[in-house]
Amino acid sequence: MRNCFTCLIIFTMSVLSVRADEGMWMLHLLKKQQYPAMRQLGLKLEDYDIYNPDGSSLKDAVVQFGSGCTGEVISSQGLVLTNHHCGYGQIQQHSTLENNYLENGFWAMTQAQELPNDGLTVTFIDKIDDVTDYVKACLLRDKEKDTHGVLFLSPAYLNGLAREHAGNEFLETHPGTAVEIKPFFNGNRYYMFTKKIYSDVRLVGAPPSSIGKFGADTDNWMWPRHTGDFSLFRIYADKNGNPAAYSPDNVPLKPKRWLTISTQGVQENDFAMLLGFPGTTHKYYTSWEVAERRDIDNAVRIRMREVRQEAMLEEMLRDPGVKIQYAAKYSGSTNGHKNAIGSNWAIDLRDLEQVKKEQQDRLLDWAGKNNLLQYPEAIEAIARMVQERADLRYRERMLSEGILRAVEFVSVPTAGSKALIAALNKKDAAEIEKQKKQLSDDYRKFADKDYNAAVDRKVAAAMIAEYMASVPREKQPACFQVVYETFEGDAGRFVEALFDRSVFGSGENLQQFLSGRLEATTLEADPMLTFVRGVNEEFVRLRSQLSAYDDAFEIARRTYMEGILRMDGEDAHFPDANLTLRLSYGQVKGYRPRDAVSYGYQSTMDGMMEKEDPENWEFVVPGKLKELYRRGDFGRYARADGKMPVAFIATTHTTGGNSGSPVMNGKGELIGINFDRNWEGVGGDIQFLPDYQRSIIVDIRYVLFIIDRYAGATHLIEEMDLR
Repeated sequence: MRNCFTCLIIFTMSVLSVRADEGMWMLHLLKKQQYPAMRQLGLKLEDYDIYNPDGSSLKDAVVQFGSGCTGEVISSQGLVLTNHHCGYGQIQQHSTLENNYLENGFWAMTQAQELPNDGLTVTFIDKIDDVTDYVKACLLRDKEKDTHGVLFLSPAYLNGLAREHAGNEFLETHPGTAVEIKPFFNGNRYYMFTKKIYSDVRLVGAPPSSIGKFGADTDNWMWPRHTGDFSLFRIYADKNGNPAAYSPDNVPLKPKRWLTISTQGVQENDFAMLLGFPGTTHKYYTSWEVAERRDIDNAVRIRMREVRQEAMLEEMLRDPGVKIQYAAKYSGSTNGHKNAIGSNWAIDLRDLEQVKKEQQDRLLDWAGKNNLLQYPEAIEAIARMVQERADLRYRERMLSEGILRAVEFVSVPTAGSKALIAALNKKDAAEIEKQKKQLSDDYRKFADKDYNAAVDRKVAAAMIAEYMASVPREKQPACFQVVYETFEGDAGRFVEALFDRSVFGSGENLQQFLSGRLEATTLEADPMLTFVRGVNEEFVRLRSQLSAYDDAFEIARRTYMEGILRMDGEDAHFPDANLTLRLSYGQVKGYRPRDAVSYGYQSTMDGMMEKEDPENWEFVVPGKLKELYRRGDFGRYARADGKMPVAFIATTHTTGGNSGSPVMNGKGELIGINFDRNWEGVGGDIQFLPDYQRSIIVDIRYVLFIIDRYAGATHLIEEMDLR
C-alpha cells in the first residue's frame, strides 16, 4: 500500500513538471497524463465522463465548426453554439442592405426560418485510436515509395492508411463517417480519428455586430472585453439521423450528448476546462526558429497588413455598402496583424530564444552523455537551414503578404484566359463560344458581391508601393520593371492604368472584349494578366527554392523531437496543436501584466457602458441593450450583486481553432464560450506564459441574457438544460 502511494506521488509530480494550466492534451490519454492534476484543481467528473469511445461523454457534445473553429451542442434538437466571428462569414452571406444581419442581428423564431449555409459542416469525433505501430509498419512496408524520406508526414498517404485500417465495409455502412490519421510530435506518434460529418447546418441566431463584435479591432486580443461573441446554428440530418445534404425534408439532429448549462456563474480560482480544436502551436521550436518567426514572419505580417488595413478602413468608413462587403476581409487581416505584434512582444519580453536554447542545450548534454550523435546533428542541421533560407523566406513572405493575400485582382481568372487563348489560336468556333461563356462566369465569381474595384485599386496601389520600397529592385519580379520604366516608379499610376486598360479591369471592359473582334494577342498582352502571371511565377519560383529545404528540415525536426521524448518520456509532453480535439484546463484568474497594473477576472456591462461611444462604430451600444441596462432588467442572469456579467478570463491554454470552445466547470456544465486570448498571452503559441496568458471567455449568462431579454428568443432558452 505504501509503495502504491509512493508511485502515485512520483507519477503526479512527473505530470506536474508541466504546469497544471499548460497543455493541449489528447483526450484518450487523460487518465494516464493529467487526470490526477485535474482532480486536484476541482474536476468532479470521472475520466470516462470526458472521453468514452464506447459510450456517451462530453466529447460527443463538441464539434469542429467549419474548418477552423469549435462549437458545442446545447440542446436535444441539435442546437450548436459557437462564436459570432466563427459564424461571421455565414451571417455576412445572408446579409444585404435591405436585410443587414451583420448590423441588426438575426433570430429565427421558428425552425422554418432557419437559414441554410452552403459548404458549412460540423464534425463530431467518434473515436481516437493509437495507430503508431500500424503506421510505422506500413512505412517500413512502403519504404520504396518514400523517395524523399517524408512519407511519414504525407496527408494523402496517412489518410490512405486510415481507410485501409478502417476497411471499406465499415465506411460504406456508416453514412457520413470519415477516418483520418494525423502525425504527432513531428511523426513520432500517430492517432486515427473516426469522424461523423454533417453538412446541413442552418443559422438560427446571431446578435448584431454591435454586440457580437463590440470593441471590434481596438479591443481584439485585449482584456477587459465586453463582447457578446456568439452565434447559434442547428444541425439537420435525414430522418434516420444520418448526415445528408440540405433538404427541406431533413430534421433537427438528435445528438448523442448535449451540454447542460450553469447559470451559477464563476468565482476567481474556480476550476475551468475546455474542449476544442486548436490549430497550430510551436512549443518545440528551436531558438533559431523563434528568431525567424520574430524577424521575418511576424515583422513582414505586421508591416504589410498595417498598410492594407489603413487603405481598406478608409473606404469602409466612407461607404456602408463597402463596410458590409469588406467586413470579413478586414477582420481576418487585423486578427493576424495583432497576433503577430503580440507574439513578438512575448518573444522579446520573456526571451523565448533563450528558453528554447536551454531546451536544446539540455538535449545536447543528455545526448552527449548517452553517445546519441543523431540529436546534436539534427540541431545543427536545423540551425544551418534556418540561416540559409532567410533571404528566400523574407522575399516569399513579402510577396505573399504584400501582393497575393492583399491585392484582389491577382485572383482574376488566368486559367480561363489560357483556355480562351488556346481556342482562339486553334480557330475552333464552338470551343471559343464555350470558353467565352466560361471566362465570363469565372469573372463573375471573382467580382462577386463582396468585391469592390475602387477598394482593390486603392489597396493595390498601397501594397505595391510598400513592396517596392521594401524589397531590393534586383530581387523583385520582372513584371515590376514596367512600374519603374513606364510609370517612373509610381505604383498608383501603374494600378490605375491596369484597371483602365485591362480586359479584367471591370465587367464592362470584359464584356466589350468578349462582344468584339476577339484576338488572342489581346489577352496574351493584357497588362493585368501579365502582372499577375509575373507575380505568380515569382512566388512559385521562391516556393520551389524554399521547398528544397523542406524534406531535410522535417526529417531533422522529427529526430529532434524524438530526442526530447526519449530524454523526458512521452507522458511529460503534449503534442503541438494540429486541429485535433484537445482538452485544456486551469483556473478562472486575473493577472498583473505590468507594474502597478492589475486586471480582475470578470467584466460586466458597467464596463461596456464606460466604453460606449455613439460616434465610433466599434463601441456603439444598441438602444434596446442600453435600456435593459438602465432598468437593470437582467432577469435571472445577473450576479448576486446585481451586475450583469459579460466575460471572464482563465488560465486555460488555447490558440486559433479554440474559438467557440465550450468552457466548463468541474461538473462539466457550460459556463462560457472561449473567443479570444489576451494580448500578453499570444506568445503562448511558442511557450506557455503562466503570468500573462489568459483565455477570454463570454460568460454564458450574458449569452442567455442576450437571447432571452434582448432578442426575445425564449423558445431557444426553453430548448436548453439550465442548471
